[in-house]
Amino acid sequence: MPPHKTQITCPQCGQPVVAIVEQLFDVSADPAAKQRLLGGISNVAACRNCGFSGPLATPIVYHDADKELLLTYFPPELNLPVNEQEKIVGPLITQVTNRLPPEKRKAYLLRPQNFLTYQSLIERILNADGITPEMIRAQQQKLALIERLLAAPSAEARSEIIRSESQAFDQEFFALFGRLLQTSASQENLARQMEAIQAQLLAETEYGKTLMSQVNEMQEAVKTLQNAGKQLDREKLLDIMIEAPSDERLNALVSLTRPALDYLFFQSLTGRIEAAAGAERQKLESLREKLLAITSRIDRAIEEQYRQAGELLQKILSAQNIEEATLASLDEIDDVFVRVLNQAMQEALKAKDEEKKKKLQAVIAVLQKASAPPPEIGLLEELLECQNEAELEKRLEARAADITPEFASFVSSLLARSQEQTGEAPSGEEAEALARLEAINRAVLKFSMRKNLNA
Repeated sequence: MPPHKTQITCPQCGQPVVAIVEQLFDVSADPAAKQRLLGGISNVAACRNCGFSGPLATPIVYHDADKELLLTYFPPELNLPVNEQEKIVGPLITQVTNRLPPEKRKAYLLRPQNFLTYQSLIERILNADGITPEMIRAQQQKLALIERLLAAPSAEARSEIIRSESQAFDQEFFALFGRLLQTSASQENLARQMEAIQAQLLAETEYGKTLMSQVNEMQEAVKTLQNAGKQLDREKLLDIMIEAPSDERLNALVSLTRPALDYLFFQSLTGRIEAAAGAERQKLESLREKLLAITSRIDRAIEEQYRQAGELLQKILSAQNIEEATLASLDEIDDVFVRVLNQAMQEALKAKDEEKKKKLQAVIAVLQKASAPPPEIGLLEELLECQNEAELEKRLEARAADITPEFASFVSSLLARSQEQTGEAPSGEEAEALARLEAINRAVLKFSMRKNLNA
């Protein structure tokens, strides 16, 4: 059955809670279903009253035709006999079978795998994606380590943890920490704490020091290219590559200028090699080998990015609910995906493929909505456009319904952060922007008080 919202009673405080309930997760018909299951979107109760959060005891059927998976789970706490379980699960399996074309109805559909625990069900799904229980445990250990760092009472205590767990701070750890740091942006205190931990990790771990070195090399490479200014042509770029003080700097330069390293560039380098002799010739030949290796590595990585983006787009377009599938994939969508999406739209327009065009437009609409600024930002921008106090008051009256306590709190918080960032002696432009924000904050607070008195 499709996901639907239902009202349940919170097991902790007894207050009514609305939850999304879903029993059939047919990935072949709806790729977004997998994300709803693994991401804890469906069959989870979250009570705003007391803060309780936990899974619902819901029978589950999971199907993935590509991996020939038909999995079932029946919560033991429901305590139903087997024949009653089959009455619930049977129609869902029939629904899965009926959706498939005859050529895809294989023997695995006759032997669904039943799981006694929810965790074992999830592990089987992940295992089919190449994610082993060992990998899951490793991820859990990294999360536990991050929790220890967050719970440490001081920087010295964190340093002790870093020293004792030095081998754990690898590329995967930093990637996980970076994702968590991004998601913490809306929680100011947590974000500030994680930023402090990140700075400490970069300074005190071996991998962190390597990352900082790469960042420094990239900054120096950018500075060198900027200093070249209008004189930066292929010959000047070749001179910069030859003078690069290290392989790390060379890697940074190539990553910044890959499109310029074309046939004419390498032809120029070959010309210099042929005109050189001895140690200089060997140096240039070595440089050519390094550049070919670096550009090949970059090109392979780009090709892989485009391949993955193309697969993601096809998965979204094949979903029954494209909007839902797009929302479920937002974490995977990047600039490369947008380029692939735009290219697909151009091809659909050229081929006059109206059906594909409609699907692509649905994806684009979701992305535009997701990337739109929060309404508070739009309202603040309107207020910043006001030229004087009278115009500001008029705009507030026109948007009275939107001047909520939440918006007033948003403006006050933004003002406090801006004051903290600019310090005691802001520059001319900073002082002007701060003054405008202070005026808006006063006007919003005054308007809110008057609104509350008249209510």
